[in-house]
Amino acid sequence: AAATAGATVLARTEASTATAAAHAFAAGLDVIFQSSYPEHRPYLQAIRDGVVPEATLDSAVLRVLRLKFALGLFDESPISPDSAAAAANDPAHRQLAREAATASVVLLRNASRRGRTVDSLAPRTLPFAAGTRRIAVIGPDADTVRLGGYSGPGVDPVSIAAAIRARAGRGAQVRVVRGASRAIHTHRVVPATLLESVIDGRRQTGLQASYWDNPWLQGEPRVRRVDATIDFRWTLGSPARELPYDWYSARWTGTLIVPPEGITRLGVDGNDGVRIWLDGTLVLDAWEKRSAGVQLAAVRLAAGTRHELKVEYTERTGNARVSLVYDAPRVPSPDAEIAAAVAAARASEAAVLVVGIEEGEFRDRARLSLPGHQEALIRAVAATGTPTTVVIVGGSAVTMSRWIDSVGAVLMAWYPGEDGGPAIAGLLFGDASPSGRLPITFPLEEGQLPLTYDHKPTGRGDDYVDLTGQPLFPFGYGLSYTQFAYDQLRITTTGRGDSTRVTVRARVRNTGTRAGKEVVQLYLRDVLTSVAQPLIALKGVAPVTLSPGEATDVTFVLTAEHLRLLDASMHWVVERGEFRVMVGASSRDIRLRDTFVVQ
Repeated sequence: AAATAGATVLARTEASTATAAAHAFAAGLDVIFQSSYPEHRPYLQAIRDGVVPEATLDSAVLRVLRLKFALGLFDESPISPDSAAAAANDPAHRQLAREAATASVVLLRNASRRGRTVDSLAPRTLPFAAGTRRIAVIGPDADTVRLGGYSGPGVDPVSIAAAIRARAGRGAQVRVVRGASRAIHTHRVVPATLLESVIDGRRQTGLQASYWDNPWLQGEPRVRRVDATIDFRWTLGSPARELPYDWYSARWTGTLIVPPEGITRLGVDGNDGVRIWLDGTLVLDAWEKRSAGVQLAAVRLAAGTRHELKVEYTERTGNARVSLVYDAPRVPSPDAEIAAAVAAARASEAAVLVVGIEEGEFRDRARLSLPGHQEALIRAVAATGTPTTVVIVGGSAVTMSRWIDSVGAVLMAWYPGEDGGPAIAGLLFGDASPSGRLPITFPLEEGQLPLTYDHKPTGRGDDYVDLTGQPLFPFGYGLSYTQFAYDQLRITTTGRGDSTRVTVRARVRNTGTRAGKEVVQLYLRDVLTSVAQPLIALKGVAPVTLSPGEATDVTFVLTAEHLRLLDASMHWVVERGEFRVMVGASSRDIRLRDTFVVQ
């Protein structure tokens, strides 16, 4: 309820949090869920003031208690946190977690170990060659476990590096090197320890801050306080209750104490509308509002020196952020870390690069490439000639045009969970064959977005002046360590209209040299419709596990639920006419095709 209530206030559809809470409770949302107690206060006050009727509150409490009783939380022997943790770490549960992770990993590329794919019989990069004992595991996600947004720390999570070391066994040489960070740290926020003010004759940490309810610092300030540092994100509000969220200005004054490493550049990371003075001299003037970014002024401040500091800020549209930042003379360079990774790769028989992306709430990505220096790291390691596999950790698409052709294999690991490390190690060593398929489309470049496989016909071409309209990897895509052949498509239709029933059968054979799982996909197109429909739409999935040379029939059954559409009157109908059936390994790898007619 709290999240919904807060959102409606921010969306300007409610006058206050209290009325929003009342409407949310009345609509049946029962739980106030916020991250800290102070955020609960407006909702509690709404209850105390009677804005939320007592009967409504009683109903909400009753529904919550009913669920708690159903979960056994009031039983005579309730589950303790310790026993719950032990159950979560039960061997059977960990095995299930490993199986789920193994099934979810998608093999996107698997070239020959010599980097050429012309010879279909040449040994591939994955699985590792038999007897591989010297392995370099490189990257910011190699020796850590990220479980994804809103996830807890997990129970005994195992990193990919630790799992590879365990799987390689005694005598193996597994070198673990970070190589590069996911972030590029070119500057740092000036901490409170470097800022000082004199207030009423006493020195204290932080800066004196004055805030005006206009963007020109005119008149008397509405708010005076001490801010420990300048590092603010006023994206959804204002610096104080007394100020409009989109119409204010601020001035910070005090002393800047230079750290031991000195300061070579001083400035802001955030919105324009900033001026900075040092010892009475204007060193940065970014007062005109344009955008947001990092703006730094060149300075030479010796270690331990003290300087009079004044910072002014103006905001006239809201959605503001401002941080006082600096550069030290010796900013860590990624060159040394990449050089260490290259050395480890050269001394190894196989290199595994475990890279990742940054994402989450209030962390949308403007670019889909790997952040930081990770792309440079991949190119440098691949250039050693050591067979190189890239494992990507993250929950969304990644562009790869600048490095994919230089590496041997690419695995999309997503956030593979507590036992994801052993699952990926098993795939690398060939204990299992990859069977995951992409649930989204991966673009070549961001300019292709939005890019969906099931788009409706536009009457236009998909290409650009400088780029194809085709994706890097299509929806449903995923490779295996073996190969499969499709044939014998058969379609049987019974019934008419809404009672139509269509049975689709196809034969699938493992034509490779090892066991594997194929995820057979059935797509459908309604050829001529009264309302525009997708050119292709997934209607069925059938995973089959086959030994070398083994074949099996795969069967799909289509009913009105698969054939219907919303017509112009917004009614679900099954329209008469021709439908095209497409069976294949992805939305762009169609192996069999035929049609049937609905009478």
